[in-house]
Amino acid sequence: MDKEDARFQKLEQLHERRKQVVRLHRAGHGVMAIIALTGLSYPAVRRAIDLYESGGVAALKPTRRGRSAGQGRSLRPEQEQAIRRTICEKRPEQLKMEFALWTRAAVMQLIEQQCGIKLSVRAVGNYLARWGFTPQKPIKRAYEQRPEAVQQWLEQECPAIEKRAQAEGGEIHWGDETALVNTDVRGRSDSPRGHTPVTMAVGGTRQKLSMISTVTNRGRANWMIIEGSFNHERLIEFLRALVEDGKRAGRKVFLILDNLGVHHCKPVKAWIAEHKADIEVFFLPSYSPELNPDERLNADLKHAIGTKVPVRTKAKLHAAASEHMTFIEAYPERVLSYFQDPLVKYAA
Repeated sequence: MDKEDARFQKLEQLHERRKQVVRLHRAGHGVMAIIALTGLSYPAVRRAIDLYESGGVAALKPTRRGRSAGQGRSLRPEQEQAIRRTICEKRPEQLKMEFALWTRAAVMQLIEQQCGIKLSVRAVGNYLARWGFTPQKPIKRAYEQRPEAVQQWLEQECPAIEKRAQAEGGEIHWGDETALVNTDVRGRSDSPRGHTPVTMAVGGTRQKLSMISTVTNRGRANWMIIEGSFNHERLIEFLRALVEDGKRAGRKVFLILDNLGVHHCKPVKAWIAEHKADIEVFFLPSYSPELNPDERLNADLKHAIGTKVPVRTKAKLHAAASEHMTFIEAYPERVLSYFQDPLVKYAA
């Protein structure tokens, strides 16, 4: 008869089998008789009896098999901590590595450079999973962005604007401009594997519009679609409408913009100075569009336009954009959802 291999039994099952062996042993059965009765191998029976005689019934409970946590790892805890910190704080090119992103191959090279230990790609993947790292789509950030300026904005400048707006009964508006074109087709289309789908060609009827808008963390959206070129005159026109809207609500406008050149031109500065009792303008850190909640409105609009059949005329593009913006304006909860993005939640 084939003997039962205790190595492949569950711990609970092995514990019961050992207690069975001990009961038979205490009843006066010999080792070979116990083997015949239980079907266990000689080492398993002998092991159970030896454990019982040396430590009693408590010694029969099997210990967990396999390696203990951390046993057999190539990296020491302090080396793991250093690698994790480097991945979180640096990009590969900052370390003169030929990688754009922290892939397993890049981390493998980093470990070899910093620790002198060569691991397989699979082992590196195991380390990353153990550290809680997952593959994610990176955020695009300009090389020119100054981290210290962003930190100062988040910790000092923006809280100060919020404090002033609250004290003066004002409302903070986050503003931005965007361009709309009728050839911008977005999303994915199902197609047989190996056959890339083709979108409808618009040919020479490419049409373009501009839009300036603002959003608030109270769910309000203001917008103006511009058919011609966007310049200081159109910006002042929008600012004037924003101020009139603020007066009707009895609130001063605290407007936060990016550093587009037209925002800093002399005519705009002069107009703002004349209306400083009704509106004040502040500027985000340079090259930091990810900090602006209004960028989420722009993405919402472009996705809505890009998933429809491309229109051939500027009038239809204008109508499609106006329709979606009117929809956004009527649903404050949609505007509020823009502020739930982790990168702009500070403005909520």
